[in-house]
Amino acid sequence: MRRAFAMLSAPLDHEAIAALVPHAGSMCLLHRAEAWDADRISCSALSHADPRNPLRRDGLLPAICGVEYALQAMALHGALTGDGPQPAGFLASLRGVDLHADRLDGQPSPLKVEAVALAREARSFIYGFTLAADGRVLVAGQAAVILPAVSR
Repeated sequence: MRRAFAMLSAPLDHEAIAALVPHAGSMCLLHRAEAWDADRISCSALSHADPRNPLRRDGLLPAICGVEYALQAMALHGALTGDGPQPAGFLASLRGVDLHADRLDGQPSPLKVEAVALAREARSFIYGFTLAADGRVLVAGQAAVILPAVSR
C-alpha cells in the first residue's frame, strides 16, 4: 500500500511542486496542486501565458504541449501518493490524444490540469488526462510512463 508523502495537504504552490517532480526552474509548468486523492489530481497552471515558457517555439505554445502539463501532474500525483519525489521517467505511449485547440498561449484563464490513474505498478503507470480552460477541454488523452530501475 502506498502512503501519502509527508502528509502534505492541498493546495501546494509552485515551489512545493518543483521539489516533488523531476522538472526545475521554468520547466516546472504547474502553478498549484488544487486537490488530489489516491486516484486523481487536479492542478492549475499559469505558465502557458508566460512569453518565457520553455516550450514555446516562435512565440507560440502549441496545444500538443499540454501533454507535458499532464505528465507533470502525473509525476506530482505519483510523488504525493507514493514515497516522495518522482525520478525522471520515460514516456512509453500516448493514446487517444485529442487536441481541441491549436494553441495554449491564447487562453487568458488558468489551465486546469487533471489526471486520473488508470493503472499503477511500482515502476510504471497509465493515466487519463484533460487540460481545460474556462470549462472548455483543450487537450485530452492517455499516457503511459515507465520509471527507471532503482540502483542499489
